[in-house]
Amino acid sequence: MSLLDCFCTSRTQVESLRPEKQSETSTHQNLVDEPTLSLLPPSTRASEVICSTNVSHYELQVEIGRGFDNLTSVHLARHTPTGTLVTVKITNLENCTEERLKKAVILSHFFRHPNITTYWTVFTVGSWLWVISPFMAYGSASQLLRTYFPEGMSETLIRNILFGAVRGLNYLHQNGCIHRSIKASHILISGDGLVTLSGLSHLHSLVKHGQKHRAVYDFPQFSTSVQPWLSPELLRQDLHGYNVKSDIYSVGITACELASGQVPFQDMHRTQMLLQKLKGPPYSPLDISIFPQSESRMKNSRSGVDSGIGESVHVSSGTRTVNSDRLQTPPSKTFSPAFLSLVQLCLQQDPEKRPSASSLLSHVFFKQPYFEFL
Repeated sequence: MSLLDCFCTSRTQVESLRPEKQSETSTHQNLVDEPTLSLLPPSTRASEVICSTNVSHYELQVEIGRGFDNLTSVHLARHTPTGTLVTVKITNLENCTEERLKKAVILSHFFRHPNITTYWTVFTVGSWLWVISPFMAYGSASQLLRTYFPEGMSETLIRNILFGAVRGLNYLHQNGCIHRSIKASHILISGDGLVTLSGLSHLHSLVKHGQKHRAVYDFPQFSTSVQPWLSPELLRQDLHGYNVKSDIYSVGITACELASGQVPFQDMHRTQMLLQKLKGPPYSPLDISIFPQSESRMKNSRSGVDSGIGESVHVSSGTRTVNSDRLQTPPSKTFSPAFLSLVQLCLQQDPEKRPSASSLLSHVFFKQPYFEFL
């Protein structure tokens, strides 16, 4: 059963991007009353992996976005020998000095986990870098919010998406890495419902010279667009540093984002944001004071989706957007105690009080039957 069945529980018609119609998404599914929902087993058949480095084997269908300061074009393409749909990201290396791009490419080859975005093959054609990766038919969770769930997703869908993302995050943490950029636009969803984490360009390793350190004191210049998801300790940039628990805080912010359709703190100045995050106690998706006003929400609804390589890409006009009059007022919503507990645990001010990614996977929110709270 695909992730599409999960969308159906919220009575929202969802379409995946296909090349048959380049101007709009085209695959329709009938709504069902009581779908059977399940997380797909994380597996990729060897026959589906595309390893060809022959550029003539890829038939570009449509450009679906841009990334890395507009230096990377992202295309839906068909691998002609097999007919498999793939994503092709093309970057002119002569114009690109972006170290984050190199890091993302290298790390994607290093990591092997079903919930981490995979680059099947990377090769150059003259001065152009071609990156071939699986086609994620439903795009990012952020794109789904803008297009189909402007007022937030159901807990059923949030549970499915977050569980896959936290599984990928747990793998990174077990390998001594901090993601540092967990957010809805870096959670990608394939046509068969597999959830993967992208955005590896900000990743940082706790392992130096063969030794694993308890904290990191590397504070990169994050763009202001990323700051709402960052933990208080990462924003503080003090002598205490930060560790993998910083990612858990970002999971909590992402949960609020998925539940409300809005990004917390997006309207706030950095200093005000930091004070708000430090004042405690932990807030919840019901705390409307941390969410942007309607004008900002409308602006956010027109922003880009994640490319899987960098921060985000701007979507081509083929992706449908929601009518802005649906975004004027936040809806009155209720959340289950289990979901509120998950969010509050993740958003603890003290990093030591936040659960690890491993223990978070055992939280009661992920253990509940999928038909609850619909």
